[in-house]
Amino acid sequence: MSDVRVIIQRDSERDERVVATGTTAADLFADDRTVIAARVAGELKDLSYAVQDGETLEPVEISSPDGLDILRHSTAHVMAQAVQELFPEAKLGIGPPVRDGFYYDFDVARPFTPEDLKAIEKRMQEIQKRGQKFSRRVVTDEAAREELADEPYKLELIGIKGSASTDDGANVEVGAGELTIYDNLDAKTGELCWRDLCRGPHLPSTRSIPAFKLMRNAAAYWRGSEKNPMLQRIYGTAWPSKDELKAHLDFLAEAEKRDHRRLGTELDLFSIPDEIGSGLAVFHPKGGIIRRVMEDYSRKRHEEEGYEFVYSPHATKGALFEKSGHLDWYAEGMYPPMQLDGGTDYYLKPMNCPMHNLIFDARGRSYRELPLRLFEFGTVYRYEKSGVVHGLTRARGFTQDDAHIYCTREQMAEELDRTLTFVLNLLRDYGLTDFYLELSTKDPEKFVGSDEVWEEATATLQQVAEKQGLPLVPDPGGAAFYGPKISVQCRDAIGRTWQMSTVQLDFNLPERFDLEYTAGDGSRQRPVMIHRALFGSIERFFAVLLEHYAGAMPPWLAPVQAVGIPIGDAHVDYLKDFAAEAKKKGLRVEVDASSDRMQKKIRTWQKQKVPFMIIVGDEDMAAGTVSFRYRDGSQENGVSRDAALAKLADVVERRVQV
Repeated sequence: MSDVRVIIQRDSERDERVVATGTTAADLFADDRTVIAARVAGELKDLSYAVQDGETLEPVEISSPDGLDILRHSTAHVMAQAVQELFPEAKLGIGPPVRDGFYYDFDVARPFTPEDLKAIEKRMQEIQKRGQKFSRRVVTDEAAREELADEPYKLELIGIKGSASTDDGANVEVGAGELTIYDNLDAKTGELCWRDLCRGPHLPSTRSIPAFKLMRNAAAYWRGSEKNPMLQRIYGTAWPSKDELKAHLDFLAEAEKRDHRRLGTELDLFSIPDEIGSGLAVFHPKGGIIRRVMEDYSRKRHEEEGYEFVYSPHATKGALFEKSGHLDWYAEGMYPPMQLDGGTDYYLKPMNCPMHNLIFDARGRSYRELPLRLFEFGTVYRYEKSGVVHGLTRARGFTQDDAHIYCTREQMAEELDRTLTFVLNLLRDYGLTDFYLELSTKDPEKFVGSDEVWEEATATLQQVAEKQGLPLVPDPGGAAFYGPKISVQCRDAIGRTWQMSTVQLDFNLPERFDLEYTAGDGSRQRPVMIHRALFGSIERFFAVLLEHYAGAMPPWLAPVQAVGIPIGDAHVDYLKDFAAEAKKKGLRVEVDASSDRMQKKIRTWQKQKVPFMIIVGDEDMAAGTVSFRYRDGSQENGVSRDAALAKLADVVERRVQV
């Protein structure tokens, strides 16, 4: 038996070995139980892979991003096996790993019930304990079709020979290169227990799954298209240890308490009525106050920064989006056209930028006007798939705080630096502080313009981003078709990351719209265009702040900043006078004159997360004072009315949390 030479690469360490032919990755990493797969020439391989002469292998640990995907995809297979053991008529869809977990889609006669999920999880635990081996086989199309003749959705995937898209944006590789089936084999007899069409890789055995839990079920269209059958999807999560699973479940419990949809109902802020449609929200009076204050402060800061406000309609002729390129590159995200004026196509706008270009081009422009900063609270409409619509964070109608800056090539770097600094400082004003930046570069399959222009734009954005002193993460291929962008990523109070503002550099649209300005030497020059949405959308930013603060908004944003709590009916008028004085100072103060007892009123307003309560009894009325109660339950007694009003005004003015 001949020997082979292999190299084991662990970070920067290289270990060259001579091993016998037939040695597997499992043999090489037998001393490290955290390793569950190997990477060879950039491809992930099962530990059963027999190494070849001259290959370099990198260990894949279960806690790494690739390792977690393998763990979760393997757990999805176990779940699918459990489902088919309990529901033999179930037909298999797809079961990819997703962030923090996995899912699998099934065609079954009826939706799964909570009791079904308990039974499936119990059967999964039994399969896990059996230690079934995941075994890979390469098959021909014909053999796969014969073996999976009773699985119509798998047969469709064989025909695709590529990647199957899902309604949540995931891509499941099913037939790139070799077509493979994974068998779940009995640990003792080697008999086939279950099988699935799958590219892999997988864990060595079901016993390698440390901890998992099924979470919920939902309906989902096959491959994300409403033209396809409706399947039943089961979501689960899997982790490298029971402690990590518990920590994740605790995190989810906290996230559920903070869910903006739940808080929106509890605090009477907004709703998404079925009568209006999915992804289309209405704001109630209290939510309207928060939104107005957000917008007013943003408007004030933009005016100070030299932005000029514009307005544009909600719909336009389709020719405008042909000119901008959106009908070529973004048609799937747009609502279908309305035919008006004798058959002319009109579209609800998904973007504001084409209309801002028309404003720029409405008259001649001089270099003396640049940079020209146009800003709009512009409502746009995007047809998001039903599987990704999520409250206010992924809506179909929303308002962008959208700005487009037109400047000379010489002004570009300074304007980008100024814009990014302004964006970060304004986000900090709303109480967000934990940022990193992401630089999205050209998608080689989806871009317009020359490589030289893209290289210049990307280099400029990188220099601007690095000046902020924040971590900068590359996002290869993540740019829009017209230019690279910087995204501000923000971590909230419980560590979740949200994409906030984007700053995009665009040499393309000025070319498409033939935008020009008169330079100092009298020549006609093309401006550079900067796209900038600070909140992203007002609705989404509203939701992020609501979850970040768990509904307890800082006083300057709270719909009710303080509520007067009379100990008895005799104290109501005194508090109404206090509230009237507060309103003259621009403060939002109400008085609870209901018949409820004082303690019930306090509990009611605590649930409404009001920042302050102003409590008054006989002694306060006699002394001209109030008792000042804070969110945490602490109380300051005997505060003069003037001091209490000054305290409220100061906290609101400084925009601090209490």
